Amino acid sequence: MTEQSSTTTTPADVVTDPPPGSSERPSPEGVPTRHGRTVRDGHEGTPTSRAVLADHPDIDEPRRYLNRELTWLSFNERVLALAERDDLPLLERVKFLAIFTTNFDEFFQVRVAGLMDQVAAGRSTPPPDGMSPSQQLTAIRAYAGELAERQTTIFHDQVSPALDAEGIRYSDWSSLDDDDRRYLVSAFEERVFPVLTPLAVDPVHPFPYISNLSLNLAVVVRNPSDHTTHFARVKVPPILPRFVVMPDGERFVPLEQVIAAHLDRLFPGHEIVDHHLFRVTRNADLEVEEDEADDLMMAIESELTRRRFGRVVRLEIEPSIPGDILNLLMREMDIADEQVDKIRGPLGLDGLMSLYDLERSDLKYKPYKTAVPPALGKSATGSIFSCIRRGDILVHHPYDSFSRTVQRFVETAARDPHVLAIKMTLYRTSPDSPIVNALIKAAEAGKQVVALVELKARFDEERNIEWARTLEEVGVHVTYGVAGLKTHTKIAMVVRQEHGRVVRYAHVGTGNYNDKTARIYEDVGLLTNDAAVGADLTELFNVMTGYGRQRSYRRLVTAPTTFRSEILRLIRRESRAERGRIVLKMNSLVDAEMIDALYEASQAGTPVDLVVRGICCLRAGVPGLSDNIRVRSLVGRYLEHSRIYAFGVPGDNVDVLIGSGDLMPRNLNRRIEALIPIREAALKTQLLDLLDLVLADDVLAWEQFPDGSWSRVPTVDGINAQERLQELAHTRAADD
Repeated sequence: MTEQSSTTTTPADVVTDPPPGSSERPSPEGVPTRHGRTVRDGHEGTPTSRAVLADHPDIDEPRRYLNRELTWLSFNERVLALAERDDLPLLERVKFLAIFTTNFDEFFQVRVAGLMDQVAAGRSTPPPDGMSPSQQLTAIRAYAGELAERQTTIFHDQVSPALDAEGIRYSDWSSLDDDDRRYLVSAFEERVFPVLTPLAVDPVHPFPYISNLSLNLAVVVRNPSDHTTHFARVKVPPILPRFVVMPDGERFVPLEQVIAAHLDRLFPGHEIVDHHLFRVTRNADLEVEEDEADDLMMAIESELTRRRFGRVVRLEIEPSIPGDILNLLMREMDIADEQVDKIRGPLGLDGLMSLYDLERSDLKYKPYKTAVPPALGKSATGSIFSCIRRGDILVHHPYDSFSRTVQRFVETAARDPHVLAIKMTLYRTSPDSPIVNALIKAAEAGKQVVALVELKARFDEERNIEWARTLEEVGVHVTYGVAGLKTHTKIAMVVRQEHGRVVRYAHVGTGNYNDKTARIYEDVGLLTNDAAVGADLTELFNVMTGYGRQRSYRRLVTAPTTFRSEILRLIRRESRAERGRIVLKMNSLVDAEMIDALYEASQAGTPVDLVVRGICCLRAGVPGLSDNIRVRSLVGRYLEHSRIYAFGVPGDNVDVLIGSGDLMPRNLNRRIEALIPIREAALKTQLLDLLDLVLADDVLAWEQFPDGSWSRVPTVDGINAQERLQELAHTRAADD
């Protein structure tokens, strides 16, 4: 999810934020309403997301925690809001509509499916917020229905007319002239018809399997000889582009309409009575019992097969679909009324990504040319290893080039004859990963190469299995981590022979070793040859590849051993300090113990600033509970992905840690994570400046209110943190 914005103006009656670092909070006379608007002094203010507690039982009772699933929907609503912003490049708004759909699909495949499983199993243990699985499902369906309708409205009333004004027209079959239709007839015969497979439903042909996230046409045909009607299903091939672009390069027609106009070619000799589009979402969560699996890779492959046949959790239909066809679909897929969503269409707006590929650079963000940190830049002499020996190097993607920093680190190690070994973790990689290819070349050169491949990285399992097999074939030592723990840490170590001794170089980061996502995910990482870090990583890799039971390390903070206890210690230290301060940047905040510790810090008078991109179960600004806590979410061109934890007041001894783990039970208890404290003063200052800039942002930022709703921070100074960070990266490189 990405975005960038220019400065916008907001009504003067909207209360502004306190200065960064201040413990004072705004005290608006109005509060966000449940209907998605903020009302203050009798006027409407900036758009807000729906109050997360609106469908919560006992809504009037103050609660310590917000529901995880509803707060995630709030995040996706903030993504959707980007598509409404007419100050963004038009095709970027199109992209956000597609991202919203992709996010929504994953939410239903995993989170909603999990809640449905809990209801079916009769589980009654509620999460910390107190909502039962059935209560959560009721609230989710109401909220999700509103968001789906809002997405459709944005597409039809805002984005589509704006595209039309730019000469990119959403067209349907009925609006085309004869020449256009002749072109589509030819396109259908050449590219579409050969891959279509109509499937009849009758006593001889049972109801076909409907694959996950597939678009389908429900077709009713009539036999002219006996006038009997029959049902058939035609799948819209996912291998083809979602929209057919006309020869003028300006108009696009939904593929399903092209297919629908040619149904007579699929059912010759029959009359086409009716057709309607529908889309199916299935349970796609994996359930692998590692302790019972003799071969983890085979077990996951088996689960991937099962995923394709998971139970249906959502059926999207056109409002015009007749009751008899809908009843047939519901009966055959064994779903209830509440699992059916009527969408005004078009269904499956994730397909809009194909429009984003149009050659219209004038409707997209200006390309950003990445920089290189001065320590690795044009004036840096020697190899990358000699640069790292001079001092730790902080890299900040996508502002700093991934290919000329982290990728260069691994590729250089693969070629260097003095390198003895390379060890690293692989969680999510690109299809043609240069990192993995470098590991292959290193192994072929006879180096000792160890790759910790996480096979359970959701929706990347198949790619990781393929890479694991490829790596094993060239002699890489491939392992899958510790049973019962997902390997989520982002670490790499290079062992090099130098002047008769062995020296270790390391990278510890917050983001995956993925050259594609590094261009749009905001992440930080540290390159170091600190001997203590090298020793820690050696022992941590041994834990992951062997039977080690290391519990503490010299510098690293790890999960599931010391991550929880160390963060709690630092929070409580700041709670007792005379001049305490806590600033935490992460993707998600869910863990109840961490939230309670932050509440206690607030009650002790400690200012707490939280930058949480997505899920946040803490409630900010509740009198007597969290008066001194401010929660922000930055939603912009780049997906905020870094985890930065800072404790202390600048000028004093501030502790700053970066790493792979969020403050969620799964990260703290069930994953292998690694955080590294930053030692060098200049790098600490750079990270603290980054946090201050994020807290000063008034273009991309949203702020949470006590009821769990979110409101855009009013633009006063026009500070876009992501644009400023781009400028700072180039300023540092220019000063080199």
